[in-house]
Amino acid sequence: MMRPMAPRPAAADDPVQDHLIVYTDGACAGNPGPGGWAWAVSPSGSPWASGGEARSTNQRMEVQAVLEALRALPGPVVVVSDSTYVVNCFRDRWWEGWLRRGWVSSKRQPVANRDLWEPLVDLYRSRGDVSFTWVKGHSGDRMNDLVDALAVAAIVRELA
Repeated sequence: MMRPMAPRPAAADDPVQDHLIVYTDGACAGNPGPGGWAWAVSPSGSPWASGGEARSTNQRMEVQAVLEALRALPGPVVVVSDSTYVVNCFRDRWWEGWLRRGWVSSKRQPVANRDLWEPLVDLYRSRGDVSFTWVKGHSGDRMNDLVDALAVAAIVRELA
């Protein structure tokens, strides 16, 4: 489900006025279990999108949320996520090691969720206009709470 994109007003003192700020989240009912993902543009919460899978994991849904957001949103984007799995991949540049090692982790295991990470890393590298910020989940951040609710609602749709 997606709402049409509206222009984001830029404040003169906004340090990322040329960037969209998008919050992302993933959720699962059981892990593995039915999963949901969501993204929403701050500060209004619109546009937004969500979806789900009948059987997934929380980490897969976190990555899927970012991938879907970046596929949908043009121009520079700041991704805000409560997933250290997602944020650390880009902040600590895990993906560079994965590429050097042929999609093998530092523990010499195949990278989990490669089917999602590979297109996300490709998109990140080709765009060059994406950055990541971590937010503590379930801490009262209005936008993080919104995408959490959207991801959980996507699970409910999967179960229906």
